[in-house]
Amino acid sequence: MRLSKCLRGNYNFRMSFNDLKRKIIQIVGRKGAITFERFMEMALYDAEFGYYTSGAMRIGREGDFYTSSYLHSAFGAMIGRQIEEFWEFMGKPSEFEVFEMGAGAGYLCKDIIDSLKEREVSASLKFCIIEPVSAIREEQNSVLRDYGGRVKWFSSLGEISGIRGCLLSNELLDAFPVHLIEMKDGLKEVYVSIEEDRLRESPGPISDRAIADYLEEFSVRLAEGYRTEVNLRIKNWLESVAAALDEGFVLTIDYGYTAREYYSEDRNRGTLMCYYRHQAIEDPLVNIGEEDITTHVNFSAVKKWGNEAGFETIGFCGQGAYLTSLGIDEEIKKLSSESKDYLFELARIKKLILPQGMGESHQVMIQYKGKGAPKLRGFTLRNRMKYL
Repeated sequence: MRLSKCLRGNYNFRMSFNDLKRKIIQIVGRKGAITFERFMEMALYDAEFGYYTSGAMRIGREGDFYTSSYLHSAFGAMIGRQIEEFWEFMGKPSEFEVFEMGAGAGYLCKDIIDSLKEREVSASLKFCIIEPVSAIREEQNSVLRDYGGRVKWFSSLGEISGIRGCLLSNELLDAFPVHLIEMKDGLKEVYVSIEEDRLRESPGPISDRAIADYLEEFSVRLAEGYRTEVNLRIKNWLESVAAALDEGFVLTIDYGYTAREYYSEDRNRGTLMCYYRHQAIEDPLVNIGEEDITTHVNFSAVKKWGNEAGFETIGFCGQGAYLTSLGIDEEIKKLSSESKDYLFELARIKKLILPQGMGESHQVMIQYKGKGAPKLRGFTLRNRMKYL
């Protein structure tokens, strides 16, 4: 979390989540086994006790996980450069809307505003955060309290239409609930059931024909014993984004793979993982409501479904190559002459760009809806679109 300009503040409260486990057990006992997707939705988004919705989510050193915006403000400065390039390509409109979904505590928004305050584009920018959770919105308001009137809040994409600008997300899609499937004497879906008053996994029939269609669409062939995930909600999200965006860009940053990488033979246990106080935990039935549950993103699906929704995919590459192409070395050079704790800050920035940090695990995709064919600086070093 924030120390100086690098480590950031925190959601500093937790609750007892026995109530959520009890609630799920009651539902399963009354209605029967539920799909893992339904379980994950409740664990993360239950209105009373979900990890994100209850105020339990904690990001940073004393929390459960980091995102790039918590490591260093240079990340926001680079995203600010990208937004400026979007604005220039669209002819420097007098009003350019920037919508962020999954904004955490609001630090990325803050760093973007700070990085552009002396730039011509600043006068045109209109910042909006889409955040349905009141506890998170309160934290965002606290972080952004000195930016009076510059940021507006919305509860959902459905409230928005006619956007000319961009929609930004950083580690949003990985938190969409997923179907968990495995090949075990035929294709099965993983359900959550009860055994001796305890939640456990149990195999069952595929709950949605769209799962089989997905496997066919992305040429996924599963060997016996193979377990993995299917994220169908990304398609609906892209359709909602397309309905809200008249003209502009979608900038998606998340950890993920191409379809071929995602469903490779050696990734036979899938990518689902839980994070609790910076510890990776494989069993999602342990700390229900107290931990983050994530899966990697199939960026081949984001590209294909985005194209079907009316977007053109402009670029796709690892975060390290992207930030380097945008000129993060210039931020490092500036720090070397201005920072009193240069080595500490440099170590933080390295985590953003090096392969052993977020440089290779996190991918960047930009999609566009409008006239012309943008050529963006962030993909000058590398563009992996042909692998999608």
